[in-house]
Amino acid sequence: MVREVSESCIDNLIRETIDSYCNRFYADKPDLAARKIEAIGYQVGHQLSERYTMDRPRFSDHLEAIKFICKDFWSELFKKQIDNLKTNHRGTFVLQDNKFRWLAHMSVDPSSAHNVNSADDNSSPSAENIAAQAMSMHLYFPCGIIRGALSNLGIPCAVSADISNLPACSFVIRIKA
Repeated sequence: MVREVSESCIDNLIRETIDSYCNRFYADKPDLAARKIEAIGYQVGHQLSERYTMDRPRFSDHLEAIKFICKDFWSELFKKQIDNLKTNHRGTFVLQDNKFRWLAHMSVDPSSAHNVNSADDNSSPSAENIAAQAMSMHLYFPCGIIRGALSNLGIPCAVSADISNLPACSFVIRIKA
């Protein structure tokens, strides 16, 4: 029997979890919140990778494992494959999703952005900076998922995200030697 959960439920759970870590549990410690969010993603990725590779032979090299992440793993998570994969053939891979679903519904409360960006205080962050910081907090979770999945496949790595071309999102994977 296949058990399924509504995508909107998962999206809301992730959004609320990140919001809780950023604004309640570690409101005054954003670096700690980011580490905790990434750690949760790591556990999720590790377990999902275990489930999705249970009936497969081990991958023979890094490129095969990355291709698995781009095609099969990403398809299971987001119902689509990664749109573009680039590599420098020296341990760095860039996975690009042109419409990353978890960022598609994000917005910033205009009243809070307006209050923070008042004319009286030039040192306050702009609305764009607030939005970018909020989005970056939401990217620690998928970075953790990718790192956890690759770790389970025997590939230690560091994963970061780039959202300079929204709604596209690029995940940069640097394999540790």
